[in-house]
Amino acid sequence: MSDFDETWALQTLAVRAGQVRTAEGEHAEPIFTTSSYVFGSAAEAAARFKGDIPGNIYSRFTNPTVRTFEQRLAALEGGECCVATASGMSAILSTCMGLLKSGDHIVSSNAIFGSTVVLFNKYLTPFGVNISYVPLSDLQAWEEAITPETRMLFLETPSNPLTTIADIRRLAELAHAHDCLLVVDNVFCTPALQQPLKLGADIVIHSATKYIDGQGRCVGGAVVGRQEEVGEGVYGFLRTAGPTMSPFNAWVFLKGLETLSLRMKAHSDNALALARFLEAHANVERVYYPGLASHPQHELAGRQQSGFGGVLSFELKGGKDAAWKLIDQTRLLSITANLGDCKTTITHPATTTHGRLTDEERAEAGIADGLIRISVGLENIEDIIADIERGLN
Repeated sequence: MSDFDETWALQTLAVRAGQVRTAEGEHAEPIFTTSSYVFGSAAEAAARFKGDIPGNIYSRFTNPTVRTFEQRLAALEGGECCVATASGMSAILSTCMGLLKSGDHIVSSNAIFGSTVVLFNKYLTPFGVNISYVPLSDLQAWEEAITPETRMLFLETPSNPLTTIADIRRLAELAHAHDCLLVVDNVFCTPALQQPLKLGADIVIHSATKYIDGQGRCVGGAVVGRQEEVGEGVYGFLRTAGPTMSPFNAWVFLKGLETLSLRMKAHSDNALALARFLEAHANVERVYYPGLASHPQHELAGRQQSGFGGVLSFELKGGKDAAWKLIDQTRLLSITANLGDCKTTITHPATTTHGRLTDEERAEAGIADGLIRISVGLENIEDIIADIERGLN
């Protein structure tokens, strides 16, 4: 482990935690681009492989750059350990494969990323893992869906794309009363705005591709939690199956963590200004953003988050035709389904991020044809508003 003080503020941990300098005395974290490592003797090699002594073995599951990223993110989330993965989806897959078995049951929010729904329904279900979906903010529905076989409650908060908020503390109490794990996808907030483990969650999932990178450069994921579940169960799956983060990507994410708090505050400020503008516009049916007093979980978001995040969605009068027209008339915004970038991005969820869902699944998740999602970037807010206003009018 690196030498850092757990009493340091999050901004300090984001810059300092996890780094172990080599004999070269480098100030910035190095990138270890090596697939394997040399042992001092046959006995040392045997002891490393057996686990009797710590150390690097093979970069599929031990790499110093990746380890620095893991330790830094674990420090930010307040977890015992972290396992870095090749993508956010592989982080979810690794968690399920490492901790579940045939016959187990997941209760999931119905307001989750479209690819997560496909992963659960198309790939986990044939292996005997059963899935039930419930409305994210309906605590009674969560409780009624739990069975003796339930092992995991899974959710995103805020949800994608409608920014519904779950009461993490109450769901954690419910999960633990039934001997289940609460798994929270924290991609929208990051630890800069929300720390689910401190609210009682057992595992936090990240798509590092989003805000942790912050500039749309690399793909990666992470799982944070206790040693028992993450350090053994999830890590064991990654060691064998190999959905591994590359050293270069880990180094990029380390650089992203250093500015995470500053960026998340700026994203939140811009998003709130845009949300207020949209809410007042005659051609907008409804705006979904937890920073607005009109949001049904505005007060809850204010309690468990230190900021409201950079993602909002809004529903236009006129359905899909109006939504596509607005998107196509933008000149500054990037038409892409990614989020968490310094550049503002815009997408039509019904035909992109949630396009693989059935009509019934989209309707149940509240994904209307006129819905647009914006990940508000760091450009001047007046320029962002002017670009959107062109399509609104």
